[in-house]
Amino acid sequence: MNAYEYDQEESSLSSSMGMEAVDMNMRAAVAAVEDILRYRFKDKTLLQDALTHSSYTDSPSYQRLEFVGDAVLGLVLAENVFRDYPDLDPGHLSLLRAANISTEKLARVAVRHELYRYVRHKAPSLEAKVSEFVLAVQEEDGAVTYCGSVKSPKILADIVESVAAAVYVDCNYDLKALWKVFKRLMEPIITLETLHKQPQPVTVLFEFCQKQGKQVDVKHWRKGSKNIASVYVDGKLIGSGSSDQKEIAKLNAAKEALEKLWKLQPSETKTGGGNGADKIEGAKHKLNEICGKKRWRQAKYSIKSEEGPSHDRKFICSVKVDTVDGTYISTGDIRSRIKDAENSAASVFLHSLKDNEHCVGLVI
Repeated sequence: MNAYEYDQEESSLSSSMGMEAVDMNMRAAVAAVEDILRYRFKDKTLLQDALTHSSYTDSPSYQRLEFVGDAVLGLVLAENVFRDYPDLDPGHLSLLRAANISTEKLARVAVRHELYRYVRHKAPSLEAKVSEFVLAVQEEDGAVTYCGSVKSPKILADIVESVAAAVYVDCNYDLKALWKVFKRLMEPIITLETLHKQPQPVTVLFEFCQKQGKQVDVKHWRKGSKNIASVYVDGKLIGSGSSDQKEIAKLNAAKEALEKLWKLQPSETKTGGGNGADKIEGAKHKLNEICGKKRWRQAKYSIKSEEGPSHDRKFICSVKVDTVDGTYISTGDIRSRIKDAENSAASVFLHSLKDNEHCVGLVI
């Protein structure tokens, strides 16, 4: 049963009958969430509190549990990225942890597993915001990990944090037991490769302009009910965006600015050099076309190594192609952007392909 329907039913009942309906509805919600978690609570009132918004004043809300959940999810993610990336510097470890416990990431967890359906509240305005975000995530069809087009309601992230805390307390503050329950819910876990492939446009914009020695300013204003964001680079208007949400307007403006700035860059800047060997832009596209014509599987790219400090990272990528004769790997040159490093790897493969019609490469 949808938890947004609970309050409508409760308000039409008498006091004594209403209490029975509340209990029955909440018991149904607790059972449903236990099924989602694949965990049975010893103390089910913990989960009942975790599913109660502060606007629902008849019962304790999730605020205390949300406070604990925020901290415990941060700790368990910190432990995992620390273990999974033994050579990663603290700056990147912080980025990975933050990406996995951000409001948007947790809100997506609530939507993916439909936890939002079982929250008790008396705030009608929440329903519209939640519905808008749910529809936006469903339309993405799983293609977007974060940084979508609709701002995520904080209540959705709060739900995940409060439920996590309820599990943590119920299993006697056992961090490993919590992660055993929550790891599946948190997937897909945002990895370092995910961050590189889906960087946040606002962050990329500022980093790109910083390397180019350019000054970026973002100005906000309103036009009726719309928020307008304008991106100025060295005083020149380069991108703009609008939305009901201020942050989404800024995101759209950053996307437009990046597209225009990238088109303005000479080929030498895009590919990392000025000689013929370095003009590799479009190599990935060409390789994909060849794979399609020869009925090979699409090429797969991976980061082989990273060099330099966090503010000036450089990458070496490889490409793997499964052909009818076997699997081949080519490695490209070092580049300051992952996209360019992947193009370099594709270019090396294409040059090998010209030299040998059966594909010269490193056979696995």
